Amino acid sequence: MKEETQTSVKEDSGTLTIGLEGDNPNGSSGPGEKPSFDLFANAYDAWFLNNKALLYSEVKLVAHCLNNAGKVFSVGCGSGLFESILKKEFRIAVENGLEPSEGMAGIARERGMKVINGTAEATDYGTGLYDTILFNGTPSYITDLPKAFKQAHKALKPGGKMVIIDVPKEGSYALLYNLAMTLGTWNHPLLEGIKPRHPYPIELVKGANWRTTQEKVEVLKACHMKIEGFYQTLTPHPLYSGDEVEEPSDGFTKGDYVAIIARKQ
Repeated sequence: MKEETQTSVKEDSGTLTIGLEGDNPNGSSGPGEKPSFDLFANAYDAWFLNNKALLYSEVKLVAHCLNNAGKVFSVGCGSGLFESILKKEFRIAVENGLEPSEGMAGIARERGMKVINGTAEATDYGTGLYDTILFNGTPSYITDLPKAFKQAHKALKPGGKMVIIDVPKEGSYALLYNLAMTLGTWNHPLLEGIKPRHPYPIELVKGANWRTTQEKVEVLKACHMKIEGFYQTLTPHPLYSGDEVEEPSDGFTKGDYVAIIARKQ
């Protein structure tokens, strides 16, 4: 698509590498163990920059959900890659965020964000300060999601909204991720011919806890949030979803990256 060829993130393309190290002496994290994003900061960005069409499909979904978002706070902003693209190419400013990895937070600060170093569950980032709280790709790496959502609810202004975007457990990507996590590798005969051409780093796969869309909806409702809508992208099979940039669409039953919009009651 033309839009993809017009967009780029050249500032990092010459400096990122994909060398991975694990948290244990054998160089890998076990299933369910949280990966050290301090070790994987460069690999995270490099993976996205090697999957440009997928990256921009996801960015477009985030941008769609942040239309008229007001003052936004990004929970688990990572390296600020998405926020940087949103600002430069979509004129959407996400200036404040929270990130547990100091390595990731440092990169985000270099990109101009104001980042608190801490976890989504334990960090108090204000009361009634923000119009929108964004969780982009982070719920799967949050241990206590109800507690994290309660913190976000507290930080929202009356009538503010939460934007929850992640890979749903019921989707094709999560099914492949869970299979790869069980096998401990992407290089297995069961995954030949069906895995993405550029798979997500196995260390980051092992540290995730994919949740269904319904699970996240129930947690939001328990936090007194009213569900207003769903949007999705990455509707082709993972083997092909990186072939071209996709526009977001309504719903949640077909996409492998799903957004939930919820309003503070």
